[in-house]
Amino acid sequence: MTLDKIDILSTIGTYYNQYGIRARELSKEGKKIIGYLCGLTPVEIIHAAGLVPLRIKGNVHEPITKADTQMETIVCPLVRSCYDISLKGYYDFLSGLVIPHACDSISRTYDIWRFTLGLPYSHMVNMPHSTDDSSLEFFKNILDTFRLSIGKFAGKEISDSDLRNSIKVYNNYREKLKKISDLRKQTQPPITGTEMNRLLVATMGIPVEEANTLLDETLKELKKRQAPSPKKARLMIIGSQVDDDAFINLVEESGATVVIDDLCPGTREYYTTVSEKGAPVEGLAEHYLREIKCGRTYRQQKGDYESYLEDRFGHDGRFIKEYGVDGVIVYIYKYCDSFGFEVPALKSYIQSKGVPVLYLEDEYSMASMARLKTRIQAFLEMLDVD
Repeated sequence: MTLDKIDILSTIGTYYNQYGIRARELSKEGKKIIGYLCGLTPVEIIHAAGLVPLRIKGNVHEPITKADTQMETIVCPLVRSCYDISLKGYYDFLSGLVIPHACDSISRTYDIWRFTLGLPYSHMVNMPHSTDDSSLEFFKNILDTFRLSIGKFAGKEISDSDLRNSIKVYNNYREKLKKISDLRKQTQPPITGTEMNRLLVATMGIPVEEANTLLDETLKELKKRQAPSPKKARLMIIGSQVDDDAFINLVEESGATVVIDDLCPGTREYYTTVSEKGAPVEGLAEHYLREIKCGRTYRQQKGDYESYLEDRFGHDGRFIKEYGVDGVIVYIYKYCDSFGFEVPALKSYIQSKGVPVLYLEDEYSMASMARLKTRIQAFLEMLDVD
């Protein structure tokens, strides 16, 4: 039984298959919807302004056509897909756009997005790439600038109290997702990796308050759900943004269970929370710059190389142990330098834990699934899990 067949959770299938449908309804009711790219966007500030954040996702089933008239084809295929369906009117209900200084494909295409979509509001959050103290101070100022900018657009001065309330709501969201994820530590997980991905995508397309209600109901159902028979191999997937269930479903149909990930949307976004102590902007800056372990952020080596790897990838090592991972798939999109340059060090770290690694490069398209399936099946045979 899949999640979208459970009566009380039937809306998950709708929110996943018709992504953005709820935001479109709210837009017709007069709500202002702010689209954003990347999990590094401080959505709490958008929420505190009384606006509705909506993560812009691509579509692996839609050929990229219009985007190629405006962007170079060496731009990340995920970003091009997001932009392509935006040009085709999929997100025509948006009132604004927020893009963080994440990877080059995202930040260096900001002007293209801004000029071609012509939305009433647009803003780039100039997030630094280093995590030292001076970068943190710089980022706090950047967040204050964003706070003033979007507050002006919303016609509202965003107080610290507003921010604290939004941080609390989003921390609640993250904690609920972590509780659901923790169920996958079981020998027979009550939720598959495919279902978890669909749940994540569904909730990032609706207001966070509605998402929290949906997650409460999901958790109740999963706790009493009869878990399916476990498949042999327990896998972890590491990569950038996987906003469609096609790849994870392919892995699970090949005979494995994806029990944990280091993805967006995924553990990278919900496994840590924003500090609710002290000034809210400081908590947001610390969380997005230092606590989210993303390949786009440089972390200076301190101590020996092994210590550096543990600082950078230690959370993956803990996931491997806690979730009983038999093998890891590193899944990177073509032209993704931010994650691509990390592959050798990441593979070295995972293999040092005695866990096999499969590295795959994809083009964010259904056309490549058959090719990937052959390699995944060969990897599972190599694991030889009893």
